[in-house]
Amino acid sequence: MHEEILLPAFGLPAHTAMMIYIIIGLAIFSLLVGGRFKLIPGKLQSVLEIVADAFMNMVDENMGHKGRKYFPFILTLAVFIFVSNAFGLVPGLLPPTANLNTTLGLALVVFFATHVIGVKEHGVKYLKHFVGPVWWLAPLMIPIEIIGHLARPLSLSLRLFGNMMGHEQIVGVLLILMPIAYPLLAVSTALGVLVIFIQAFIFALLSMLYIGGALEEAH
Repeated sequence: MHEEILLPAFGLPAHTAMMIYIIIGLAIFSLLVGGRFKLIPGKLQSVLEIVADAFMNMVDENMGHKGRKYFPFILTLAVFIFVSNAFGLVPGLLPPTANLNTTLGLALVVFFATHVIGVKEHGVKYLKHFVGPVWWLAPLMIPIEIIGHLARPLSLSLRLFGNMMGHEQIVGVLLILMPIAYPLLAVSTALGVLVIFIQAFIFALLSMLYIGGALEEAH
């Protein structure tokens, strides 16, 4: 996969520069749109409200009523990943999520947030999540739980990275074979749009499930 972009990188790695551009762009978009909400929504506000309501319903279903306070965190993750993925469809740019450093960073944020939230909500009792239902199973359950929790950021990061990098590699090969591969490129682009939505959704959904598990009382 190429590591050059048409926008100035200022000496930074391409994926880092793209990530900064996206963060700045989303911040500007939020400032411009945030103060223009009306009682009778326009087209843009209607779309934003539909997306927000859909994610709020997902939060309620997967995290319970306590999860509502973490709704902004989940939606921010989903929007950032979706926009990052979408840049893979723009010629001359690349999705930051096609770099393992980016996806691993996002996964680690979710990992640490999960346990910080768990301790915040339950205090020391949060450790009961790791010892199992009965005390005498603790020697077996603790290593299993630790390995399971450590595997979460690995699976989150590799899933997103693998899908986005794979799509970029396929598009790169098809571009080399142009114009013979034009029909395949069209199909790949259509599948790429689907991947953009699905991967952002899956990352957000798994984040909800992990944090939702930390919010539950240990039994």
